[in-house]
Amino acid sequence: MELADLDLDPLRQLERWMEEARAAGEPMPEAMCVATAGADGQPAARMVLMRGLDTGVVFYTDYGSDKSRDLAANPRAAALFHYFAPVHRQVRVTGAVERTSAADSDRYWATRPAASRRSALVSHQSSVVESRTVLEDGVAALAGVEEPVRPDRWGGFRITPVRIEFWEEGPARLHDRIRFVRHGDGWRTERLSP
Repeated sequence: MELADLDLDPLRQLERWMEEARAAGEPMPEAMCVATAGADGQPAARMVLMRGLDTGVVFYTDYGSDKSRDLAANPRAAALFHYFAPVHRQVRVTGAVERTSAADSDRYWATRPAASRRSALVSHQSSVVESRTVLEDGVAALAGVEEPVRPDRWGGFRITPVRIEFWEEGPARLHDRIRFVRHGDGWRTERLSP
């Protein structure tokens, strides 16, 4: 991987690698592992789906979830994308996190299937629930609601990157690693040892 082959905007490069992965048969190239740490410093990681790529990486969740509580205490996160096709690659994104606007959250909410919106209304993510039946009954009670309204407790987060690293597997473990580091309004690039 040569720097000249990469887009000068690392977010556009991430988009390019995602499209190449999708074209090569990766089933969910938008899947990413998001790592956070709360006020106690305890790290936590989980898989989520990237649902927007603009000035950062956007995902949506319940604002009462464990990850949301972590981000309220420590508004920084790391995300990792991992692909096996067309070649073995990963992209690491690190940066500050902020909530998306209510308008952005409303726009994305409206694109979700009604059944998913009903489930989100019933599920208070990461909270203890008596049984699965309680959740299923709650969703069933909303079966006639065709256009569920987004609750205030549900919305998006944007990771605005300060570092993005592109890793590509090389022969004999001589991998390629190129890191983009935020520098003023642009990016500084560095080649890293594998």
